[in-house]
Amino acid sequence: MAAAAAAALRAWFWNERFWLPHNVTWADLAGEPGPPGSGLQYPRAGHVLSAFPLALGIFAVRLLFERFIAKPCAINLGIQDSGPHRAQPNAILEKVFTSITKSPDGKRLEGLSKQLDWDVRKIQRWFRHRRNQDKPTTLTKFCESMWRFTFYLSIFFYGIRFLWTAPWFWDTRQCWYNYPFQPLTSRLYYYYILELAFYWSLMFSQFTDIKRKDFLIMFVHHLATIGLITFSYMNNMVRVGTLVLCLHDASDFLLEAAKLANYAKYQRLCDAFFMLFGVVFIVTRLCIYPFWILNTTLFESWELIGPYPSWWLFNGLLVTLQILHVIWSYLIVRTAYKALVRGKVSKDDRSDVESSSEEEDMTSNSTKGVFSTSSNGSNRINGHVASGQWTEEE
Repeated sequence: MAAAAAAALRAWFWNERFWLPHNVTWADLAGEPGPPGSGLQYPRAGHVLSAFPLALGIFAVRLLFERFIAKPCAINLGIQDSGPHRAQPNAILEKVFTSITKSPDGKRLEGLSKQLDWDVRKIQRWFRHRRNQDKPTTLTKFCESMWRFTFYLSIFFYGIRFLWTAPWFWDTRQCWYNYPFQPLTSRLYYYYILELAFYWSLMFSQFTDIKRKDFLIMFVHHLATIGLITFSYMNNMVRVGTLVLCLHDASDFLLEAAKLANYAKYQRLCDAFFMLFGVVFIVTRLCIYPFWILNTTLFESWELIGPYPSWWLFNGLLVTLQILHVIWSYLIVRTAYKALVRGKVSKDDRSDVESSSEEEDMTSNSTKGVFSTSSNGSNRINGHVASGQWTEEE
């Protein structure tokens, strides 16, 4: 019974009428597209399994990179591996912090004040220090950003170099000629699987990285990205998929560069990188993406291959992504406007603060810095923040 149920489920999932155009079967894609011995083949579902060991390898390389390359660079830039001021030990306040609340209200503060014979402001300061001591150090954040910067920059230039000689980069109708009977070259395979493996490595590293406010949102985001990459690979939409991947990689490394400049306290360089990131993001996501990517997936493909069930799903996901692009672009423009008004880009609330950390009450006259409403991660794409705010609290 179990074997029959599994076979029925497999047949339902791999229904050819969903995945493939009319009159095309999986058997048609099982052979070699080139002459015998050419080594050419079509994408196969089993190929995506190779992303798992590769993702583990990327994660291991990241650990070595952060320890032996990023950390020495940070130290040479004067970034110290020192955390914030630690709260003095107090069993009563620690119990309240760990068991009840990390930000007590006025009534509880008054009760603790009477119980400990402490001033309310002193208790507020203790809770602030206790929250802040869980924040990651600047050195840790620098190492994470340097790794992401290095990978994003490398994969973007690899993609550009690969696509520069690809015919569909210059004529998007080439994405659909003779579809789905388009051979998978080794360079295309490595590019696609490397991108997939990187996002799987982000899934793994989320559980060891700095815990941020948008942990759950980013977990879902990485799952959706992995799903879209895997889906487009299995039904051989890899040509247009490479265009989507490269386009989205174009701005990621600029944001990480802005973070690195911020951690190294090069404020003008940070602001310049963030403004450049904003320009590239808006140009690629609001101009190139709809008029280049969506034009070919919606209209050129309709003309050349016609719609079928997975075609509708694929385009539905891409159109949804465009709606998110509009929202994120608005947040970037808003942040850039605030930066121009203030004279500098302020702190990235999502990226630099752990989920267990909150800002001190606005009533504290001793607090410096900018207080801003958290974006709660809604302004992220491919793991980056759209409404960046950078300057650390003093």
